[in-house]
Amino acid sequence: MRVVVVGGGVAGAASAVALRRIGAEVTVYEAYEDPAGPVGSFVSLAVNALRGLDALGCLPAVQRAGFPVERQRMWSGGGKLLGDVPRGRPEGEPLRSVTLLRADLVRVLRAEARRAGARIVTGRRLTSFTGEPTAGADLLIGADGLWSAVRRAVDPAAPEPAYAGLYGVAGVSREAPGQAPAESAFHMIFGRRGAFIHLPRPDGTVWWSAQIAAAAPPPDLAEVDAARLAALFRTEERAVEVLRAAEGKLTSTLFHVLPRLPRRYRGRMVLIGDAAHPVGAGQGAAMAIEDAVVLARQLHRTGEVAAALAAWDQEREARLGKMARAAARNREAKTAGPLASRLRNLVMPVVFPRVYPRATGWLYAHELGELPAADAEGARG
Repeated sequence: MRVVVVGGGVAGAASAVALRRIGAEVTVYEAYEDPAGPVGSFVSLAVNALRGLDALGCLPAVQRAGFPVERQRMWSGGGKLLGDVPRGRPEGEPLRSVTLLRADLVRVLRAEARRAGARIVTGRRLTSFTGEPTAGADLLIGADGLWSAVRRAVDPAAPEPAYAGLYGVAGVSREAPGQAPAESAFHMIFGRRGAFIHLPRPDGTVWWSAQIAAAAPPPDLAEVDAARLAALFRTEERAVEVLRAAEGKLTSTLFHVLPRLPRRYRGRMVLIGDAAHPVGAGQGAAMAIEDAVVLARQLHRTGEVAAALAAWDQEREARLGKMARAAARNREAKTAGPLASRLRNLVMPVVFPRVYPRATGWLYAHELGELPAADAEGARG
């Protein structure tokens, strides 16, 4: 089977690894040489993403590239603890959530794809899929992200992404006052203007991400610096402490939503990852990895592209729909008004410990199934 993958980010590189495991001939085309592409910052991988990486044979390398995070703690803007739960896993799960730079995740996946025998061509953006180099491919995978060209080829009438009412800025700070460097926790502050996330690294620095609620994005996102963010979060003391210690270049992005696509595949073309479902809520990379594993497993099981794509789409439909609804609730929590925020701060410490295990059980208990064992060349054994 000859496969062309458009996009070499998390979704595309994971697909290349998975498809080499079933013996496919894979070529990936990626516009950016830098594994981060235009997107920087960090990602936190929950246990479902780690199981997907384990199925791909990449888990140890990803764990080495990042660091484990034990707990997730939610705070009110005034410093009240609203919830304290295991980060990205159910209680008792031995795997620990891993946080790393997105660039490092992509780098690990690309290295494994190349080791397995995939060809990765960087510096080349594919926007047409009727001639070379896609001609003759049995399968064309659109892993080209939010503004996917393959999505338009699959369905010219497909909806376009829309601004979600949030924009994000991320950066690194020196060790901030009051923070214990050895404390392995992912902290989320629900502020008046949005959410502020910060977590300590083993080297003593602090990674942070500000997600600001705004009806319209700033005219120039690149001009939003740490000083401006500190003014936006001025009522959240801990956020201001971290922002005052910021150093180096910041990474900015707009958050988007994409309505459910009428179709995620057509003929020999299929969409995965953000090209099909930019879910957010910290699960974008995980859903892309899951997509790749399930697609390869269905292709291996059926041996025929049309049947495999139909089975893949059916298997992923309910989970992706549920994930999209969870992501919408996550956005609403970050953009809550003053009255809703006060109610949340009162109710959450009582309700959250009881609700959280049930609310996330479907996400973390998911079983992806296995891929064929890799031989010495990386293809199926």
